[in-house]
Amino acid sequence: MSTRIAKFVLRCSMLVLAACGSSSGTVCTSDDQCASHFCRADGTCGPATTDAGDGSGSGSNVDAGSNALCTPNHDGMISANEVPLAAGKMADYRIATGAVWSTQGTASTGNTRTWSLTGALTNDADSAVTLDAPAGKWWAGDAGFATATYVTTLAKGSDLMGVFHVDSTGVTLLGVVSPNGGTGYTEVVYTPPARILAVPFGASSTWTSTSNVVGYATSSSVTSYVNYTEKYVSSVDQTGTMATPYGDFPVLRVGTVLTQSQLGTVYYSVHSFAWIAECFGSVATATAPSTTTETSAVEFGTGSGDAEVRRLIP
Repeated sequence: MSTRIAKFVLRCSMLVLAACGSSSGTVCTSDDQCASHFCRADGTCGPATTDAGDGSGSGSNVDAGSNALCTPNHDGMISANEVPLAAGKMADYRIATGAVWSTQGTASTGNTRTWSLTGALTNDADSAVTLDAPAGKWWAGDAGFATATYVTTLAKGSDLMGVFHVDSTGVTLLGVVSPNGGTGYTEVVYTPPARILAVPFGASSTWTSTSNVVGYATSSSVTSYVNYTEKYVSSVDQTGTMATPYGDFPVLRVGTVLTQSQLGTVYYSVHSFAWIAECFGSVATATAPSTTTETSAVEFGTGSGDAEVRRLIP
C-alpha cells in the first residue's frame, strides 16, 4: 500500500486544464467578443488559448482560432464539450503549500457563494501544468494503459505522473507511473479506472468509484508490490463565483473524498475541492491535509503538512 501515491493523486485529479496565453486586455461586454471566449468581470478579454504543441511547456504558440475552444453558455451545467482536456494542453497555476485560506467563502445572492484567491498565500510559486501525450512513454504499451488520453505530473514537488482517459462520460484515472522505468520505478493500475469527473454535471450531481490498485511503487528508494482499494466519492456541493488572478468565473464546486483501504480497513483519507468553470475546467483547487477518518469533503481553513491550494493565472 502507498500513501505517497494517494497524497499526490487527489491534488491533480481535478486539474481539468484551461490553457492560457496572451492577447488579453480587449474591451468586451460578452464572451463572444473575445478570442478566448472569456469576458472578465472588469470588462476586458481574458487570455486566448495556448497550444502547448510538442508538450515542451513553452506555451508560445497562440491558437485563438482552434476548434478546441468553446463558448460558455452559463447554463449551470458542465458538459463533455465544456471540459478542455487533450494531450498538449497547458495552463499556468499559482500553487501554495501549507496555505491558510478558508474554503467556505462568503454567502451571496440566490444561495450561492463567492471565493477569492487573488491575494498571496504561503509558499506561492507559479508552475506550468502540461498534459503530455502517452505515445513513446516507457509504460505506454503496458496492460491497463491502452486507452490513455494524457499523462501529467500529479503534484508540486513530486515526480509521479497520473495517466488519464477522457471520453464522452468524463475523466478516469487509469494508473500512476514514474517518469522513467527501471530501478526505482512506480507503475500501478486501477481496475476499474477511478472516476474523477462524470459529465454532464450540475448542482447536486454525485459520482462514486471503487478501484483495486495493483502494481509496484517506490518510496524512500525501496520498490514494493502494492495491492489495495481506493475509493472516490464526489459531489457538486456549492455554486457561485471564484475570483482568481486570471479573472472571476461562475463555478460549480466539486468536493471529493479519496480513501485507501486494505482488507476492509481504511488507513488513509484526504479530501479536496475543485472550482470548475465552463470551458476553462478547474480554475482553482484546494486539498486538505490527510487524515484517516474523513468520509465527506468538509470545509477547511488552515493548511499544514501536505495541504495545497492552486489557482489559474494569466
